Amino acid sequence: MPTIATINGYRVVIYTADHRPAHVHVIGAGFEIVFNLNCPNGPLDVRNIAGKVSDRTISRIASLIEPEIVAFCAAWRKHHGHY
Repeated sequence: MPTIATINGYRVVIYTADHRPAHVHVIGAGFEIVFNLNCPNGPLDVRNIAGKVSDRTISRIASLIEPEIVAFCAAWRKHHGHY
């Protein structure tokens, strides 16, 4: 489970044995959010939320990782091939 980034204390992970569509797992204290990347240029959309996290925090995290979509898509492609 490579951590591809840490942004404001949130781990952004791509699991090596995961499935399409291209997505990242964002792990925080007590929660995990799965964002579909919609490669190659986004936009992000929330696919799944596990644990307790406010809508405000979800929006904040999305705004933090949105600028990194192209890099995250490249990381997905490195581990899994096509999006």
